[in-house]
Amino acid sequence: MPDGVNLSRRGLFRGRLSAPEPETRLPWSLSWPDFVADCTRCGDCLTACPEQILVKGDGGFPTLDFSRGECTFCTKCVSACELPLFRPVTEAPWDYVAHIEAGCLAHEQVFCQRCQDSCEHNAIRFSPQLGRVPTPSIDLELCNGCGACVADCPVGSIRVGAPRGEPNQV
Repeated sequence: MPDGVNLSRRGLFRGRLSAPEPETRLPWSLSWPDFVADCTRCGDCLTACPEQILVKGDGGFPTLDFSRGECTFCTKCVSACELPLFRPVTEAPWDYVAHIEAGCLAHEQVFCQRCQDSCEHNAIRFSPQLGRVPTPSIDLELCNGCGACVADCPVGSIRVGAPRGEPNQV
């Protein structure tokens, strides 16, 4: 996407007037309207990310791609940004958590526990069920929304986002 894209013109053709809010914003970032109002789309945060999970999203704004790996909350994206687009790193990076969707192999009676194996915080557990393969559940108190389970899921049935029933706000 060219750097000089006029979002208002492009949005007009797509039926919207601003960049849509991604499901997950960068850790510690301001609210989406405040972030896109001042972000220059320079890409410094993208190149600073050691996990290389930050990518250019709609309109060239940085977004997370958990299919590439997990967020280690290293704060390098925050440090690389010269603008005041982030909250203090002494606060929680976000309130996002993992969600297991209907396409999970356990729902098809296929044994797989890769998400549990990749979860460093032991937030994903498999409960045994009589006559069925174990099914996963997420302990929302332990899940930090890092996304490690997303890249490990062989069928892409895990996503990271706001807790269910809540708006996509930090």
